[in-house]
Amino acid sequence: MRVIIVSGLSGSGKSVALNVLEDLGFYCIDNIPAGLLSSFLEEVITNEELAYDKVGLGLDARNRPDDLTKIPELVADLRARDVACEVVFLQAHDDVLFTRFSETRRRHPLTREGISLAEAIAHEKRLLSPIINAAELIVDTSGTTVYELRDMIRKRVGIEGEKDLSILIESFGYKHGLPADADFVFDVRCLPNPYWEPRLRPLNGMHKDVASFLADQPSVGDMIDDIVRFLDRWIPRYRNFQRSYLTVAVGCTGGQHRSVYVAEQVAARLAAAHGSIPTRHTELRNGRQQSDA
Repeated sequence: MRVIIVSGLSGSGKSVALNVLEDLGFYCIDNIPAGLLSSFLEEVITNEELAYDKVGLGLDARNRPDDLTKIPELVADLRARDVACEVVFLQAHDDVLFTRFSETRRRHPLTREGISLAEAIAHEKRLLSPIINAAELIVDTSGTTVYELRDMIRKRVGIEGEKDLSILIESFGYKHGLPADADFVFDVRCLPNPYWEPRLRPLNGMHKDVASFLADQPSVGDMIDDIVRFLDRWIPRYRNFQRSYLTVAVGCTGGQHRSVYVAEQVAARLAAAHGSIPTRHTELRNGRQQSDA
């Protein structure tokens, strides 16, 4: 049996994620009271109906705080009973959430007279802190469209084997901040920078000319070798620990050249032993252009 608890900040895309799970054959319930989780899951675990073989549960902050604090304990108990239970948490930057609520004219579920949207979001974060601490997969949807979020959930969550490990290698730019979903972060800012080559500056790490430049640098090859050796050693430990998700982030200054190239090379090298591994290039996806080294 597989249980996925989807939670997150209001406006971050929880409903989209649950819809994807439903498309993948999950029996989904949105906004289930946290106090009813134990009894509901006990019922479906002991029920032999195939309809309950995969269950998706949407959980938000409209619950008693005491019930939310018990979620990590519930997840641990389910795993001890050999139930594949995963917690996926969606979030977004405050300014993005402000814009989304403004554009949709929706009311934040925790707002009331005398409570501003900013205060409601801050209160929601405090209420949901026990869940985010228990989450295996944290997804920042700030720069993600609905279509990209759907595709991401399908790729990360829609794996067939319940005991498999979904691995993602992503690149990012330090000037834009660390990715919230990263389990391992590798800093490649010490490597030669194609930005200082005028003909390479407007390109990115996916371009063959940038790839050729970096492939000719011995330090780049050494860095890739070291990252691959490290991950080859620790990925099996994550599998044995029954983790469902592993996100590896590779960062350079702007997220355009070095991090993109290294992420692609690491994913290709790991694929031989761990199967096909998707990559995501945060700054390229967001359409950002590197403005400095």
